[in-house]
Amino acid sequence: MCGRRIEVRRLHLGRPERPVGRIALAVGEDRSGEPGVWAALTPQEARGLARMLLLEAGAMEHPVADPFSR
Repeated sequence: MCGRRIEVRRLHLGRPERPVGRIALAVGEDRSGEPGVWAALTPQEARGLARMLLLEAGAMEHPVADPFSR
């Protein structure tokens, strides 16, 4: 673990008559004090990120030999 705290929350922006909703992703500073980052994502962007994270996590857990790496 890198010691970062990751938070995911709903973010409501705009006026009540024209609300804008986002998913806020906040990655806190690491153990050495490097600053964190945050992003406000649309629901579509959040779903895309979730898909990519799941694919990469699966690839990391079950690596396949790359025939072009020789």
